[in-house]
Amino acid sequence: MEKPYTALAQLLNCHPDEIAITTSSTASWFQVFGGLNLKAGDRILTSVSEYGSNFLAYLQAIKRQQVQVEIIPEDAEGDVDIAALEKLVAAGASKPALIALTHIPTSSGRVYTHAAAAGAIAQREGIPYLLDATQSIGQMPIDVQQLQCDYLTSTGRKFLRAPRGTGLLYASRAAMAKAEPAMVDVHGAVWSGRHDYKLVRSAQRYELYEMSYAAKMGLGVAAEYVLEIGIEAIWERVQHISGMLRQQLQELQGVTVQDRGRLLCGIVSFTMEGKRPEDVKQELREKNINVSISPANSTLLDFSQRGLTKVLRASVHYYNTEEEVHRFIKTLKSL
Repeated sequence: MEKPYTALAQLLNCHPDEIAITTSSTASWFQVFGGLNLKAGDRILTSVSEYGSNFLAYLQAIKRQQVQVEIIPEDAEGDVDIAALEKLVAAGASKPALIALTHIPTSSGRVYTHAAAAGAIAQREGIPYLLDATQSIGQMPIDVQQLQCDYLTSTGRKFLRAPRGTGLLYASRAAMAKAEPAMVDVHGAVWSGRHDYKLVRSAQRYELYEMSYAAKMGLGVAAEYVLEIGIEAIWERVQHISGMLRQQLQELQGVTVQDRGRLLCGIVSFTMEGKRPEDVKQELREKNINVSISPANSTLLDFSQRGLTKVLRASVHYYNTEEEVHRFIKTLKSL
C-alpha cells in the first residue's frame, strides 16, 4: 500500500510522507482549510476563478467566524495580478491568514502561470498557501517545490484517470508543523491519554480510516502510468490537440471560444450562438461525442465578470486523435 504514495510523490516532486490519499479533492481541501483555526478579522486572499466548493467554504467561514475574503484581481491576460497581490498582502493591519488559488478553473482552459510567483510571496511573508490543482495533475507537470505551495489538492478521476472516489493532498513538512487537519480519527492520530492525542508524523494524519483500498491502489496505478508515459510528453500532446481544437472552433460561425490566458490547457470551453448548451450536449452524445457543461455557480465571480451563464466544455487528453477533432468539428457544423 506504499506504492500510491511513492508514485504521487515522484509525480509532484515531494517526499512520500507529504502525501495523503483521500476520497476527493474537496475532502483534501477542507481538511486543510478547516484546520487553520480562522478567527474574526482574518483575511483570506483568493482568485476570481476560485472553484465554487472552495468559495462556499469561505462564505461559511464569513458567517461562522467573521473572516474577510478579498479577491486578487487578474491582469490583462487573465492571470493572477502579482502587483495587486503584493498590495493586498501589505494593505491590512495584519498579514493574511491564507492565500488560496485554483490553478486551473473548472470552466476554462486558462492556467494561472503566476501561481509560483504567488507562492514566493506567501513563503516570504509566512502566509499559508493552498493551491487547488484538481484540473492540473495528470495533464501538465506539477512541481510543488517550484510552486512553493504549502498545500496542494487534487482529485484522482480527472486528468490523472484514477477511480472516482479518490483524492490526494500534498502537505509540506513545514506546514504540518504549524497546523492540524480539520478532523482526525484513529488512522491519523493516537489517543495517548485522557486529555491528549498525538498526530502521526506523516501527511496520513489528513486521512480517515474508511477508504476503498481498491480505489487507493487504482490511484497509485494511475500515477505510475503517467510516470511511465512521461508527464512532459503528455503535456506536449495535450497542448497540440487542444490548440488544434481551439483553432478549428474559432473558424466556425456562431461559435465563441471562451478560454483566455497566456497559457491554455486541455480544457476547451466554448459557447454557440442560438444554441442551448444542454441541447448541444445531448445531440453530441447521440453521436458518441462527450462534452460537459460548466454552469455559472462553478466559478461565479469569473462568469459574472465575463457575462457568462454556461459554457460547453470539451476536455481533451493525450489519447485523443486529430481524426477525433475533425469529427467533432464536422458534427458541430451539422447541428
